[in-house]
Amino acid sequence: AAPTAADDMALSESVAAYARQARGGRLEPAHISRLIGAQLTLPDPAQAVADVANAGASAGETLSAFNPPHYGYQQLRDKLVELRSRRAGAPASDALLAAASAAQSDASPAEGGAKRRRAAVQGATNSRLEGEIIANMERWRWLPRDLGEERVEVNIPDFELALVRNGEVAHRTRVIVGKETTPTPIFSNALKFIIVNPYWNVPPSIINKEMGGDASAIAARGYQVFYRNGKLVVRQPPGERNALGRIKFMFPNDFAVYLHDTPSRNLFSASFRAFSHGCMRVDEPFALAEAVLGPGSGWSESRVRKLIGGSERYINLSKPLPIHIEYFTAYVDEGGRLVLRPDLYGYSARVRRALGLES
Repeated sequence: AAPTAADDMALSESVAAYARQARGGRLEPAHISRLIGAQLTLPDPAQAVADVANAGASAGETLSAFNPPHYGYQQLRDKLVELRSRRAGAPASDALLAAASAAQSDASPAEGGAKRRRAAVQGATNSRLEGEIIANMERWRWLPRDLGEERVEVNIPDFELALVRNGEVAHRTRVIVGKETTPTPIFSNALKFIIVNPYWNVPPSIINKEMGGDASAIAARGYQVFYRNGKLVVRQPPGERNALGRIKFMFPNDFAVYLHDTPSRNLFSASFRAFSHGCMRVDEPFALAEAVLGPGSGWSESRVRKLIGGSERYINLSKPLPIHIEYFTAYVDEGGRLVLRPDLYGYSARVRRALGLES
């Protein structure tokens, strides 16, 4: 029988729904956490239907193109296909489970909750791994479709920063991220400038909860203390003991977080590095400064170090450098192996529940 108007309407609705969900419309990221600042750009339903209808024999490819174009997403999709090709209910492949177990062991925190999560993954089934892969694929939809040819990516569960140029990782370093109680926000922005010898403007929560809120006692510890509009303001002058270390990397944002040095450099030797109040501490920050400023900028690591002193010094980037603070607990490494990391902030569990997957 020839298609009816009702059939055409149902097909159009299905195409529009698929396009919306493929672009990230299945979930509202802020409902997973208020610290997820993803800015979704959802397709116009009528335009999506028209694009697919006009694609002719390429309609399937046009529809599929609403999904993320990123290589990381495509790699996870391939792993999902591999899992689904196995007999339903069968244990996950030894290779996948080995990767999961190794990854969890490499990043094992002292906290018992994370140990329980590790044990759960080591006993994973195809269904559990499938759910974790799908949850991470969903989070790829929350990223901009164009990440930038040159960019910085920080993967919080991996405690790592990567600077990408020309499709290759040009610089990689360890980071310290926010504790489970003070998570690092998830969002995209752009690095714009660097400050050497930064002041640390102490957040009110730290003034009250960790410093005791006593202005005289705080001043006696070397902090600058004054009142503004009746509120106690505390800042730490530049110096070796400054909580931000000798340098910070600025991408002004609503969450008031940034990348910075730290005087507690011994913490980078830990495999589990969730120790901060939300900002990201960077290992070997002056090497990162050279990498961020880029080849041809004239700013070598040694030249940036020469700015160390007692007053703030600013270095502007020649052009903004996209930065993406990400949360991927599952990804495919350069050797083609599936890597799983602990669900530090519980976001994967929330996404799986929201999608109706096994939690």
